Amino acid sequence: MSPPKVYIVGVGLTQFLKPRGKVSYTELGLQATVKALIDANLTYDAIEQAYCGWIYGPSTSGQRVLYQLGMTQIPIVNVNNNCSTGSTALWMGRNAIRGGSADCVLCVGWEQMEAGTTALARGEGADLDRAFEGSFPSAHVDV
Repeated sequence: MSPPKVYIVGVGLTQFLKPRGKVSYTELGLQATVKALIDANLTYDAIEQAYCGWIYGPSTSGQRVLYQLGMTQIPIVNVNNNCSTGSTALWMGRNAIRGGSADCVLCVGWEQMEAGTTALARGEGADLDRAFEGSFPSAHVDV
């Protein structure tokens, strides 16, 4: 017997903005969720589990975003898997449906980044410099 088919029935996108601090991650996540629910013609009460993907934010960012819609006592799983966060959240949601633990899940993601490189925004610039020290030939030339 083959596993049940899984369908994406709603999609919601927000405007892609430069990081200027004008829109918080909570607002971005809320906008994406509401747009996806409208597109799917569903209410939040239909959602049985949620998989929330993000990288730069507090450890309970998923709860912070979705509690704006109500506290329905569903499992809210925070997914943080670097560049694979979005696909991991979708994969987990698909597996929940295929495994029979839910009929309707929400997979949503957002990001609110700082200006500049991600390593410098997190204060990791010095670590990167040390990691690559001596790995590349010097660009200094004596004339």
